[in-house]
Amino acid sequence: SNRMAQTLLRTPLHARHVASGARMVPFAGWEMPVQYEGVIAEHRAVRNDCGVFDVSHMGELEVEGAGAKDFLQQLLANDLDRIGTGEAQYTILTNDRGGIIDDVIVYALDAPTTYLVIANASNRDADFAWLKEHESGDVEVTDRSNHFALLAVQGPRSIERLGLPDAEPFTWQRGEIDGIAVTINRTGYTGERGCEILAAAADAEALWDAVVARGATPCGLGARDTLRLEVCYPLHGNDITPETDAISAGLGWLCALDKEFTGVEELRRIKADGPTRKLVAFAMEEKAVPRQGMAIAEGGEVTSGSHSPCLDVGIGMGYLDVAHASPGTGITIDVRGRPRRAKVVKKPIYKREENA
Repeated sequence: SNRMAQTLLRTPLHARHVASGARMVPFAGWEMPVQYEGVIAEHRAVRNDCGVFDVSHMGELEVEGAGAKDFLQQLLANDLDRIGTGEAQYTILTNDRGGIIDDVIVYALDAPTTYLVIANASNRDADFAWLKEHESGDVEVTDRSNHFALLAVQGPRSIERLGLPDAEPFTWQRGEIDGIAVTINRTGYTGERGCEILAAAADAEALWDAVVARGATPCGLGARDTLRLEVCYPLHGNDITPETDAISAGLGWLCALDKEFTGVEELRRIKADGPTRKLVAFAMEEKAVPRQGMAIAEGGEVTSGSHSPCLDVGIGMGYLDVAHASPGTGITIDVRGRPRRAKVVKKPIYKREENA
């Protein structure tokens, strides 16, 4: 196990996590904190106040050159014409079959010539290789991941605690936090207001300390997973993969099917014919915790599952035949050999009281 530990990558905040008593686990080739105080306490801190996550394992790929926008427009499903400098967009990198290589956020640093693509840790190398393979003369793609640290500060009081002015979701601006130069991205993976702060790797510890001193609760991957699942944000490798398409996954809204991009013909066909299966959200009707890979008796399987700290029931997502995909439909999950009743629910599973 010692040999394995040496092969795992470490973020610039590794020493901080260990000093804080975090439980470290392997994740996507990285040694990452799964929890500090505990998943439920960390989850509630984000829903009620403010939490901070080290997400420095994410990849940062820079796309530069006169043809940068046209290049990305042909590879990403969403329409880059919708954003300009200072804005960002959630989108997907698709393969020839319309499958999802990765879901990413693209930031227009200086449109139309400079963009930053923030990728999932487990797909950083695959995304970079895919972009490099399609690179043309007037575009240069560079993996800048090692230059950066990335902290997700999330929760209803996050912006206030950081002393930042309000800004629209999916915008970004350069600024500083307690004297540290940062890029503040109004994005996140929790369903709460917040930001993802990009800083030089050398400034990671100072930034972490400043954010924690301002009252953010350190949070690990465990709470990150329960938070995103309550609001039905898909996890690549679980809910969406190179074998699943965006239409069936409920991500058709980010596919600009009127433009040309990799796999668009297949996605247009699925849209026209109607998908045969859909990624649904469900809540358990009996006491049980669903987990990835568990069979759904009506035909399908759980792609993500957990106990919901806010709703105090087992929740999950999974693919089902469209006949069983409508909210209110009863389904049966095989929980370690025992059939357990569940019900398909409308996404998101958890809604803030004021939006309910």
